[in-house]
Amino acid sequence: ASMWPKGFGVKLETITPFLGKYRPFVGRCCQTCTPKSWEALFHKNIAALGFHNVILVTEENTRYRGWLVRRLCYFLCAMDWKITLTPDAWEKVLGSKWIQEILSGRAPGGAGEGPKPSSLRRDVQHTLGQIQASIYPFLLRIFNWAFLKFLNCIFLNVQLHQGQLAMVRQAAQADTPLIFLSAHKSCLDGLLLPFLLLSQGLGVLRVAWEPQSYSPALRALLRHLGGLFMPPEANLFLDNPKGILSRAVLSAASSSHLGLWWGALAVFRGLRGHRGCARIDFAQPFSLQEYSVNTWSRGRSRGQSLEQLLLQTVLGHWSVLPDCEKQQEWTPASGPLLALDEEDQLLVSRLSRHVLSASIACSAVMATAVMAALLLHRHRELLENFSWLTEETLLRGFDVGFSGQLQDLVMHGLCLLHGSLSLWLLPQGDVLVLPRAGPTLAQLAYHSAALLPVFLCEAVGACAVRALLAGRVPPEGPWELQGVELLSQRELHRQTLLLLHLLPQDLLLLQPCQSSYFYCQEVLDRLIQCGLLIAEEAPGTRLTCDSGNWRFGEKMLWRSMEDFSDSDSDYEDGTDSRCFKLSQQLRCPDFFLFLCRLLSPLLTAFARAAAFLHQGKLPDTEAGYTQQLHQFLLKKAQEDGSFESTDLSQAHSAVMTFKDLGVLKEQPGSTGSTLHLSPAFTIQENREKLENFICQFICG
Repeated sequence: ASMWPKGFGVKLETITPFLGKYRPFVGRCCQTCTPKSWEALFHKNIAALGFHNVILVTEENTRYRGWLVRRLCYFLCAMDWKITLTPDAWEKVLGSKWIQEILSGRAPGGAGEGPKPSSLRRDVQHTLGQIQASIYPFLLRIFNWAFLKFLNCIFLNVQLHQGQLAMVRQAAQADTPLIFLSAHKSCLDGLLLPFLLLSQGLGVLRVAWEPQSYSPALRALLRHLGGLFMPPEANLFLDNPKGILSRAVLSAASSSHLGLWWGALAVFRGLRGHRGCARIDFAQPFSLQEYSVNTWSRGRSRGQSLEQLLLQTVLGHWSVLPDCEKQQEWTPASGPLLALDEEDQLLVSRLSRHVLSASIACSAVMATAVMAALLLHRHRELLENFSWLTEETLLRGFDVGFSGQLQDLVMHGLCLLHGSLSLWLLPQGDVLVLPRAGPTLAQLAYHSAALLPVFLCEAVGACAVRALLAGRVPPEGPWELQGVELLSQRELHRQTLLLLHLLPQDLLLLQPCQSSYFYCQEVLDRLIQCGLLIAEEAPGTRLTCDSGNWRFGEKMLWRSMEDFSDSDSDYEDGTDSRCFKLSQQLRCPDFFLFLCRLLSPLLTAFARAAAFLHQGKLPDTEAGYTQQLHQFLLKKAQEDGSFESTDLSQAHSAVMTFKDLGVLKEQPGSTGSTLHLSPAFTIQENREKLENFICQFICG
């Protein structure tokens, strides 16, 4: 990619993180599921509020003034932070309903079936000690003082939006427990969030940690700083008495969730003397009680499994998709969640999808994501396209975490990605930037994946259009030849729906209250809005502007607004026969290719997983087969350089999708479940059909 636009001088353009006067607000809660929270827990003047550097501490933040105070302001400020300790958890846990049932023998594994109540009380106290410990205020202040010094050593600033913090304060005034769920954007999340909330006067946060990653001494320290650890017995079988007791204590004691501890050394090594900037984003809070009530009022969603919806279409037996939603519910395999009843499992699964969608939406797009996407998918003039892609991101309602001179931002992005790039000085003074061939491409793919949620609708639509054109014109044919083809709305909806069924739900971020059919229409609308598709009159139809002889049907004359459905708007009165063509505007071919390539790494991994079916050694465990597939992806990347399709998460997504599709069958055994190849896919012809079905969505 060239640094400068051809035929132009160096433009000192300034990039701002907003269009117009204010930056977009992202991460609002669901208006359908939590309408009261959507209105009440939103700061009315959030757009006018700016950012605050939470690690900038001066004598103004203390009660004292003077020369010595300016040198001890970090320590004095940490000593002034308000620490409110909760009452002893022992009495609260012991008084919980589940624990009382176990002690009285009314629950499985209770006192009536074995140990005496006194012994069970000791077991409860022991389990509670494994989960948490009493917080030492002085130790907590000293630790956060040292952590503040550490953050000032590695960051120039840590930015926090004042409006987001105001919404969190407003939610805290409701006198109900606050639960924070982290998107794990950084290895320091588990330490940064408690420090942030304590320094802003929001109290001490209990953070859940992964116990397998830490030594006993480190776990003891983290417990006294507010850490929570799941007891090992909680993942035992549901009928195990120790597992029942541990899950009961955990249910009564735990209240939050976060991430890893000792990424600090990795951060020190990675920065190599260069201090950067960090930013923390909060999505809009919402009431869990309101969400639960509205979820139960809608009842269980009806749907069919991926195997019921897609398998017969893949094998060529069906040409019409079933008029039914894809079943989106999942059942976690961990012990504490399996112990919940069916309704609570449904609530957790739906809640997790809402939270994941909000956390992705509120995460700012960084300069490295824009730069990596341009280098991996476009290969054009960097300055011009960096400005264009930033503007397109803001137009779609997403926030960016950078601003400044365009040339400085591009150079900053190149410096951060220097390990994956090669720079060449050209005779005319330009700089040629090339991605390094090899495993470093996986690093570019990792950074560019942060841009996928921004253009996900358009990317799905572009791949659906690619699948429609695959059987009509050669993939390498000129854009003008592809633009001649008419694409009907029915065909576009069908191909989009096929791709939506195929892609994993954690990628699509479809909320439980959102229909896939409405999403298909949104995909089509986005393609029209961005100029890739233009309306075209189908042969033999009345012109759109000829409205003289149009008549409303009698059934449409006296209908209330509640009676209109998706079928009324899209599939009646001839709207389903609308046709479109690819636009012939100058930027459209590059933009179309860019959108298709955003999904290409994952779809390529899926296609290679289909090709691997006859080479994989089955039966095998799910983890074992995933490792087999990952090694196969690495081997193929060594042959053709496609290292952007070698991530272990892509291999795992392919295995999970093939399980849901019925390609791989799970069978229980004495040592655990194992995967077997479905009898239908022992036939080579069916394996080729599966691979071809996936490959139709991939643009080379």
